[in-house]
Amino acid sequence: MSEWWTYSLSDFLLFSPRTYYRLFELYNAALWPAHLLAAVAGLAILACMLRGGRGWRAACVLLGACWLWVGWVFLLDRYATINWAAAWFAGLFVVQAILLVLTGAAAGSSGEMSRSRGAAAITLLVFALAVYPSIGIAVGRPWTQAEVFAMAPDPTALGTLGFALLAPTAGRRWLLLAIPLLWCAISGATLWTMEAPEAPVLPAAGLVALIVAASRRQGAA
Repeated sequence: MSEWWTYSLSDFLLFSPRTYYRLFELYNAALWPAHLLAAVAGLAILACMLRGGRGWRAACVLLGACWLWVGWVFLLDRYATINWAAAWFAGLFVVQAILLVLTGAAAGSSGEMSRSRGAAAITLLVFALAVYPSIGIAVGRPWTQAEVFAMAPDPTALGTLGFALLAPTAGRRWLLLAIPLLWCAISGATLWTMEAPEAPVLPAAGLVALIVAASRRQGAA
């Protein structure tokens, strides 16, 4: 038997890249036109972020519903068919949904927004909504395999990084960032193992969110 240190991440991968991306293709075909509702939800969350005030509470509930949907319908019902760990991932998504709803219930408005934090927050969410779904097309995969915000885990986690930066207090900010950051690491490692060109995107976004959230210029809020 080979020693454990002779194994690489690819030795633990339970599926091929073709199987992984085919999963998104079948998922998209089965649920279309739910993607239109997902787009509306994403735009509504962005509008609530820009509005501030009571919009923060509505955005928390809406984003929480997105995490619950992805955790249940994609991770548990689909991804679990090729990856036994998907059930655990689904549990994390449910926890994040609960945290978002509780945060919205506990705080009626978002925190005071500095320019750097506001710009980073909006950029990350817009990137998740408008850019991330086209990355696969840019690297040669068919549009039928696109990963869409509120439908697929990667863009949903990416957009939540931006949303979490606007949490009313530093404590809630880090609470809402923890699981999306963890997912960025998990998915980034999976994509890197598959040698996917987009592998650095989520870890890079997570790093940006970490730097912005930890910046001393944000103050104690």
